[in-house]
Amino acid sequence: MIRVVFNQKGGVGKSSISTNLAAISASRGNRTLVVDLDPQCNTSHYLLGDLVNDTVGDIKDFFEQTLSFQVRPKEITDFIHPTVYENLDLLPSSPELGDLHAKLEAKHKIYKLRDALLNLDQYDAIYIDTPPAFNFYTLSALCTADSCLIPFDCDEFSRQALYSLMYNVQETQQDHNDKLTIEGIVVNQYQPRANASKTIVETLKADDLPVLDAKISSSVKMKESHNECMPLIYFAPKHKLTLEYLALYDELHS
Repeated sequence: MIRVVFNQKGGVGKSSISTNLAAISASRGNRTLVVDLDPQCNTSHYLLGDLVNDTVGDIKDFFEQTLSFQVRPKEITDFIHPTVYENLDLLPSSPELGDLHAKLEAKHKIYKLRDALLNLDQYDAIYIDTPPAFNFYTLSALCTADSCLIPFDCDEFSRQALYSLMYNVQETQQDHNDKLTIEGIVVNQYQPRANASKTIVETLKADDLPVLDAKISSSVKMKESHNECMPLIYFAPKHKLTLEYLALYDELHS
C-alpha cells in the first residue's frame, strides 16, 4: 500500500501525519518506507535529525539522474537510508529539489517515481510526504499512490480550499491513476470544545466528504516530538496525542 499525504495548504500537519503513521506501521512489524518530496525537508529532519546533513543520496539525486543518459543508473534503493527505528527507512528530500522542478516537468518525468517505487517489493507500506503545492512532485506522488490522505486544519479558509484540492485529486485519478482513492480527510488541530470546529466538521460531512472519525488535537507534545526528532510512538507512547494517532492508524486499517 502506497499512501500520499497531500494538501496544497502549508502548515496543516502533512509531515507530522505521514511520519507518525509510518512510525506506528514500523512499530507493528511492517517494513515501512517514508518518501520525502518536500524541499523543506521537515520529514527528513524529523526521522534523521542532524544526520540528514551528512546523508549521501536523496530524492533530488534520484530525479536528477533521470535528466541525462546514464550507462548504469542507480536503483532507487541506492537513495534509501535506514533510520534508528526498526523496520523504518527513509528516502530523504533536499532543499535543492526545487531547482529541478522546471527541468523535470519539461521532460515529462512524471512517472519516474511511480515506476521506481512499484518495483520495490521489500516494503509492506510506503508513505509519501508532499510539498504544500499542486506541482510536479505532488502529481508524481498522486500518480504513484494507491490512496490519498488529506490533512485538514479546522478553519473556514481550509474548508474553502478543500474543494479545489479534491478536484485536483479527482482529475489526477481520471487522467493518470485510476486506482487512486481518497482514503479520508484527517481533521488536525481539532478543538472538541470549540463550536466553530464542530460546525466545520459537520459541514464537511453534510457535503458527503470522507471525514475520518479519528481526529488529531492540538498539543505541545508534537513540537517536543519534532525537537527531539522522535516520532510520538517512541517519544511518548502513552500520551493522548499518540493515542489519537493510533486510533487514526487503526481506522485506516480496519
